[in-house]
Amino acid sequence: MTKKLKEVAFSILELAAIGEGLKVSEVLQNSLCLAQHAEALGYKRFWLAEHHNMKSIASSATSVLIGYIAQGTSEIRVGSGGVMLPNHSPLIVAEQFGTLGHLYPDRIDLGLGRAPGTDQRTAQAIRSDRLSAVHSFPNDIQEIQNYFSKSNKNSSVRSYLSESVEVPIFILGSSTDSAYLAAKKGLPYVFASHFAPAQLQNALQIYHQNFQASQYLNKPYTIAGINVIAADTTEEALHLSTSMYKMILGVLTQNMNYLQKPTAMTSEVEKLRNHPSVKQMLKYAFVGNKTEVKEQTQNFVDRFQVDELILTSYIYDQSARLRSFEIFSELMKT
Repeated sequence: MTKKLKEVAFSILELAAIGEGLKVSEVLQNSLCLAQHAEALGYKRFWLAEHHNMKSIASSATSVLIGYIAQGTSEIRVGSGGVMLPNHSPLIVAEQFGTLGHLYPDRIDLGLGRAPGTDQRTAQAIRSDRLSAVHSFPNDIQEIQNYFSKSNKNSSVRSYLSESVEVPIFILGSSTDSAYLAAKKGLPYVFASHFAPAQLQNALQIYHQNFQASQYLNKPYTIAGINVIAADTTEEALHLSTSMYKMILGVLTQNMNYLQKPTAMTSEVEKLRNHPSVKQMLKYAFVGNKTEVKEQTQNFVDRFQVDELILTSYIYDQSARLRSFEIFSELMKT
């Protein structure tokens, strides 16, 4: 079944990757510049991912960055992709996003995940009772929903800033567990296929088969993550992609470094690119010129029939990154 790309929404997942030699302030300014660029190009959302204890990622204080991006834009939806809920108190999350919802009405999204967004030692430092918090993930989501509801006005514990504020909740997942939960609660489902593609098909199938309509959503809504590095030529895109492959090597070896400048596609990088672990992790990394990326994207949409794509992109040079997202917006409209 062919689904036209212009029928599919497209968004951005920003990790605010810190390039070697760049100040954090420059990186965050670049994130805002990208959000403004994305807004002009017709992207639907600009989400920030929560990560901790990673020197190459500047999106740790997710809710703070959401406010920064929302303040510098006017129409694009801004949110979390996501808040790692076991790291946080549901009440505090509700208060933070309720506040954002007042400041930027009908523009804030709350994506919720259960992964730590870091290593286990750091997760323990964030919250000592994290393991029990992981198991209470479904209940914590319900608690947040209660804080946003009008009916919570009779509760002894209230988030006054959240009650009746419209901040849609999305369930994030990288396995089938969250698919069941999103379906049961009738919430939109976002799969992290940009780095964990193995269970994408099964998770989407489970979500669709078990979906129960709710006050939030009357039919299933799916978003899938992809990596995109698009350029005017194939050669340029491959050159830019060397930064991504080196970054992924750091993830796999637990030796994260700053995002590196692109290099020639040497035999060493080519070997890394074709390593089974890297190929599996980056199964849905679309690299090439506009025609090539469009074909890869169309094949992905035809196979998984998602309602929306959310892109992440490890490109060192800001101008090349802006151009990549521009090319993608063009191919999605034709």
